[in-house]
Amino acid sequence: MISAEKFSIFSYFVSVILLGAVMLSLPWAWTGPSRLPFIDAIFTSTSAVCVTGLIVVDTAQFSLFGQVIILLLIQFGGLGIVTFATLYVAMPRRRVSLVNRGIIKDMFVDEVESNPRLIIRGILLTTLAIEFLGFLVLRHRFKLLEVDGYAFAAAFHSISAFCNAGFSTFSDSLLGFAGDWTINLMVMLLIVAGGLGFVVHQDIGRVFMRTKRRLSYHSNIVLFMTGVLLFVGFAAFYLIEYDGVYAGMTVPQKVVAALFQSVTPRTAGFETVAQSSLSLASMSVVLFLMFTGGSPGSTAGGVKTTTMFMAFASAFRGHEEDGTIVYRGGALSPGTVAKAFSVLAKAFFIVATGFLALLALEGRKTGFGDLLFEVISAFGTVGLSRGITAGLEPASKVLIIAMMFIGRVGLFAMAISRGSDRVERFAEFPRESLLLG
Repeated sequence: MISAEKFSIFSYFVSVILLGAVMLSLPWAWTGPSRLPFIDAIFTSTSAVCVTGLIVVDTAQFSLFGQVIILLLIQFGGLGIVTFATLYVAMPRRRVSLVNRGIIKDMFVDEVESNPRLIIRGILLTTLAIEFLGFLVLRHRFKLLEVDGYAFAAAFHSISAFCNAGFSTFSDSLLGFAGDWTINLMVMLLIVAGGLGFVVHQDIGRVFMRTKRRLSYHSNIVLFMTGVLLFVGFAAFYLIEYDGVYAGMTVPQKVVAALFQSVTPRTAGFETVAQSSLSLASMSVVLFLMFTGGSPGSTAGGVKTTTMFMAFASAFRGHEEDGTIVYRGGALSPGTVAKAFSVLAKAFFIVATGFLALLALEGRKTGFGDLLFEVISAFGTVGLSRGITAGLEPASKVLIIAMMFIGRVGLFAMAISRGSDRVERFAEFPRESLLLG
């Protein structure tokens, strides 16, 4: 039986996607040579709401009206599952169940029990403030570069970057600005800020305002993992592609290109270098970064940095006698570690199933690696592609739509259904042993 919470989340996203598809299907939303097929409108709307960025038609071919619709879909989707869940429990005259309170408390630590509405206001104000700052910087730079419609382009890319959507009003994404430090750094900052999570934003703000002495354990782990992944990705891309795709660039250009390439797979989807030109080694790094994604409670997708942290900590640090994992003065409970491995197992299963299905549909005309790249990009709501999205058959487009939707809301919805179906047990089952390895 589908729980009320799960039904509400699914119905919200499905409603927004369908409404967006209808709006994008209107004649004045599209300026292409022929009428936009409804399957492409559905694909674009799903990609925008799920802040993925995969496209089957050029976003530049939408009219200003169509691009505004896409921007609104990105903003509604970019506020994320966390905001929706908090809004759900904070609605007037709605009782907050123990299950809902537990779910939101896990995401917001202890704050939800004081005032959920303050959390929502903080999320909205933080989002608007960061996006406005990005808009000001990008507007100034686009104006100097004499970009047509520079003000709208700045607003579109600021929101798209912070929401980790990857949509661009330029046909070649950001390839035309590959050597521009101002645009690259601003977009990277927006992507990273959007991928940190609102809990971390609030935590940093309180430390900065000196209302709190130090960051929480969660924030420290998120910042640590973010820094490690960015550095490892940057070093890998710089070394692998130094004499490869970056061969014709100057050293400073190689640095910014490698750094941007390290940031964008964290579910952002922008590109300053075509992904199809990367070597197989670089593609492997991109696949890992896309699968990992951003951090909990953020606009990013993927299995999340904290999940990967707990998996690596469990693998390389070992367990205490009671099953906990101790790291930097904190003890991760066996239940928390089990949740991490549960998320990983579900993610691997979903990706493997989607990949096999896409391989059956497109395997005769498209390479193994390109199809795997497409599936992980869709599931991780990244939006990067090796140039095969537009050529997919209708059935394959439906599959990618499903992967984007599952990657955005599926794992969270499954977590809710398990929580709501849990029944308290008054008797314990016998403990059993199972050989591993």
